[in-house]
Formats: sequence, C-alpha cells, structure tokens
Amino acid sequence: MTDPIWSPCKRVCVVDPNQAICVGCFRTLEELGRWTLMSQAERLAIKPELKAREAAYREARKSAR
Repeated sequence: MTDPIWSPCKRVCVVDPNQAICVGCFRTLEELGRWTLMSQAERLAIKPELKAREAAYREARKSAR
C-alpha cells in the first residue's frame, strides 16, 4: 500500500491566465501538471511557498483596483 499524496488542493480550481497560477491552491501550472510525479519531499518543499504566493497574488489584485 502507498502513502496518500499530500495536496494543497481546495477544489477551487480556477487558473488566473495572467499569473499562470491556480487561485485555489496557488500552485503553478507546471506544479499542477507534475504533482503526482513529484516525490513527497518535492511537494513538501513547495508547501511553505504557497502562503507567500497567495499573499502576493491578493496584494497585486488589491493594487490593481
């Protein structure tokens, strides 16, 4: 039996085409495409970046208004 794959997915799969990022989980398109092929260590290495990406995305959206 294999361990479950950790995922930040929130089932809100909406890609911002300008940022090429999912605004539900804040993974890049490249990360989304490779997610199941990555090692657990690779996935966990991305985990701390997601909150920073979300904050930067939200700040950019706020500034654009």
